[in-house]
Amino acid sequence: MINDSQSILLDKPQDPAERGAGATLRGVAPQLATADRLGALKDLPGFWEGTGFSLIARPDFSGNSPNGFFLELNELRETIEFTTIGSPVFNRGSLQDDIAIFGVTYLHRVTDGVTGGALHIEPGMWLNIPATTEPKADASIARLATIPHGNAFTTVGFVQHAEFDKLPDIPPANTVPFDIGGEPPAPGTKNPYPEYDLGTPSAFRSSPLPASITQAIIDDPNQMLRDTLVRQVDEQGMTLKTITRLITSTASAGGIGNIPFITSNADTLSLESVFAIELVEDASGAEFLQLQYSQTALLNFKGKSFPHVTVGTLIKAF
Repeated sequence: MINDSQSILLDKPQDPAERGAGATLRGVAPQLATADRLGALKDLPGFWEGTGFSLIARPDFSGNSPNGFFLELNELRETIEFTTIGSPVFNRGSLQDDIAIFGVTYLHRVTDGVTGGALHIEPGMWLNIPATTEPKADASIARLATIPHGNAFTTVGFVQHAEFDKLPDIPPANTVPFDIGGEPPAPGTKNPYPEYDLGTPSAFRSSPLPASITQAIIDDPNQMLRDTLVRQVDEQGMTLKTITRLITSTASAGGIGNIPFITSNADTLSLESVFAIELVEDASGAEFLQLQYSQTALLNFKGKSFPHVTVGTLIKAF
């Protein structure tokens, strides 16, 4: 017979009949055993820092805005610190055997790239989930987080691995508002709101804007990610060697919980994101890890879904 502490070191729950009904304590799994089971999350632990861009149409209650919103545009400075969870997390099964989940916690901090003012803080977790029979599902990943506006979300998804000898194709991110419950407009659709057009003066748009925020970035924030890669590869002689994409959303599972104020004033019901872990080789042959992400949340008010799009590029520093 093995005790419960030995059982957890094997990453397998011990049969209750073996450990006895009164046994409740669990040992701590060795760090190596946990890190080996992070799967596609294995390169996340550490400290990442970089820059990005945020676009959000937020409700304007002043009554002065002709379209009822203010378009906030921010250049970002960001850090994310990931920490490995120190033991397996066992989910007890009733329709199938127990499963062990491994993962990382994280803290994402975002400040304005010009003023240094606080914009966002997000504690959360990424989880590596094995395949299951009930429900029947392939291995998956999940992202869980809480936001001090009064939101908590779970997104679920999958992993893509790729090797590259050229620049990857990054699809556009939509910023054009559309009817609640409708389909996002096709890429290239002209935005009908003058707040999104830098050629049209507006008191309901961030001003002055830093040089990094151009019309092309407002139309498609993912252009900032493409520009970074082009600059690295074509101008600095770097090579993008591999990409691991963590693709999750609330579309098929998970969801968002909001405080009543959010639900009434700017209901947030969906979130989708792609976090790409990129192995890059510089011109001298040295390798480093880079994290590029694109995320879209929909804010519903005044009959429209307004895309809140955030993108960023961070380098693993420690």
